[in-house]
Amino acid sequence: MAMAALRREGRRLATVISPQPITALRSSLLYEEQAPLGVRSISTQVVRTRMKSVKNIQKITKAMKMVAASKLRAIQVRTENSRGLWQPFTALLGDNPSVDVKKNVIVTVSSDKGLCGGINSTSVKISRALRKINSGPEKETKYVVLGEKAKAQLVRDSKKDIEIIFTELQKNPLNYTQVSVLADDILKNVEYDALRVVFNKFQSVVSFLPTTATILSPEIVEREAESGGSLCDLDSYEIEGGETKAEILQNLAEFQFSCVLFNAVLENACSEQGARMSAMDSSSRNAGDMLDRLTLTYNRTRQASITTELIEIISGASALEG
Repeated sequence: MAMAALRREGRRLATVISPQPITALRSSLLYEEQAPLGVRSISTQVVRTRMKSVKNIQKITKAMKMVAASKLRAIQVRTENSRGLWQPFTALLGDNPSVDVKKNVIVTVSSDKGLCGGINSTSVKISRALRKINSGPEKETKYVVLGEKAKAQLVRDSKKDIEIIFTELQKNPLNYTQVSVLADDILKNVEYDALRVVFNKFQSVVSFLPTTATILSPEIVEREAESGGSLCDLDSYEIEGGETKAEILQNLAEFQFSCVLFNAVLENACSEQGARMSAMDSSSRNAGDMLDRLTLTYNRTRQASITTELIEIISGASALEG
């Protein structure tokens, strides 16, 4: 019945359309069939498959954005509270990144997973720049790597300079006890004059600040204090107990490093989730734009197919009547 209706419609249109336009339409159709692959010659099935893939990708990116937002809310308050741990040490012992020392250890903090923008590449670039700045005769620079992404980049050109690698830090919720064990492990296995912790400080969902915190060994702190530097105003405090100044500085340096490392890991984790939110939001918008273009292509292809069938019906009706 549908074919009969189409034939009747074709006969009705054949009485209206002159033979010359039909010839022109035939030649145009022949040109489209011989033309390279374009909008009108794409199969609708191919376009539908592509649209389905883009929709699935968009669903995944939206879900990842929501997961990142949930994790960000959970960790942001802890990150802000951890900033108060290391600030008293900075006021007491100072934070002087320009101190010239022989043994530098760069602690690079990164994430274990990707899809979070350029935060890991930024940390690695700063670590390499610090190594270049502090290199020289009779100087030694080593790496301590936290996170799979920094490890993958630094192993390429600095494998022999990597002392310790820690991964899967965020497999469980981060706490000070966990990070203090890592800090103690680093201090026991690495000789240093200055520890330079490189991380991304969280500012907002769309921005982070690459930061370097410097922790000096007790010997360097005493050397700088004796040479008239601004470090270590410990003599202005009253010390109770039988501990010497060197022992107090040793304890303060260890506690300072664990507090700075704890804050650095939290700050970097917070920056990671914020960057992942932004990246997944951009991916979802790009998928939506691509879906709009594919929908337009699909509609044009379908209309072209319908027009082609109508032309064939009209041409066949005209041939039968002629």
